[in-house]
Amino acid sequence: MARFDVVLIGEILVELYCEGPLGDGTPVRLGFSGDTLNAAAASAAAGARTAVLTAVADDQLGDALVRRVADLGVDTSLIQRVPGSNGAYMLHGDLTGEREFTYWRSGSVASRLDAADIERHAAVLAEAGALVVTGIGSALSDTSRRAVLTAARIASDGGAAVVYDPNFRARLTTAERARAALAEIAPHCALVTPSCPSDARALLGTGDPESAAREARALGAAAAAVTMGADRVVVADADGLVTFPVPRVAEAVDATGAGDVLAGTTAARLALGDPLRTAVSLGIGAASLSVAGQGGTGLIPTLADTRTAAPTPPTA
Repeated sequence: MARFDVVLIGEILVELYCEGPLGDGTPVRLGFSGDTLNAAAASAAAGARTAVLTAVADDQLGDALVRRVADLGVDTSLIQRVPGSNGAYMLHGDLTGEREFTYWRSGSVASRLDAADIERHAAVLAEAGALVVTGIGSALSDTSRRAVLTAARIASDGGAAVVYDPNFRARLTTAERARAALAEIAPHCALVTPSCPSDARALLGTGDPESAAREARALGAAAAAVTMGADRVVVADADGLVTFPVPRVAEAVDATGAGDVLAGTTAARLALGDPLRTAVSLGIGAASLSVAGQGGTGLIPTLADTRTAAPTPPTA
């Protein structure tokens, strides 16, 4: 089987979007989203041959989902089509502009992935340049957590750069379980990308980005990139601690998925041979540009645009 630069494991969600309050006859727009799809699209745009390993329902909605993945330049050959339902969520706003999310993902086909599903593709993972997994994938179910950890072990043993975005979601799991998932996967990771203060406080016990970066490395990760929204990104690696500025985007519309874009872009560039700090700077550039689009894949920048936006990697 052909080698992929980047493989991602996780759930792709059906998105139902409506403006304003819910009611009988409210128009709803169908789309597809989720951290895995956002990161995969960014990885492909950053020049990597990218594939998603997941499960999708074998119905017409699943057909449309797989077409969307392919349209984003992502290989679909590792997607299993199985009986069941896809995870879904509804996104809607009220008159004040606040957004609300309603999820339906319990028992979804992707949440039923287990270690055996991963082991069937062990050769693909062992030959990949990078693997992207997230705390959301770890939190979907006990079997999904086993799948994520199995994939990280196989990929790292094969020499892949494993990138783990903790993406803590209190609706899916407890802080205690998410901390345990991070601790068990960190030793397999080339990079973890916790947000601060959200992930950092819940999983690393601190709201200080520098301390969070050090704590993540203390768990066994080779490097950490702690994101602080539009403020800065703090990176801790074997060469020390450095801070990257985040470029300002005047036409910012929606920050949804920016962290996913950073993870996917960084993984792609690591797989293609860039040094860690260069890869992270390109991830920051892509993420900063992505906020000018609506939704996680509303604007996935080209590699040329990403290079222009990326901050200069610090040297100390």
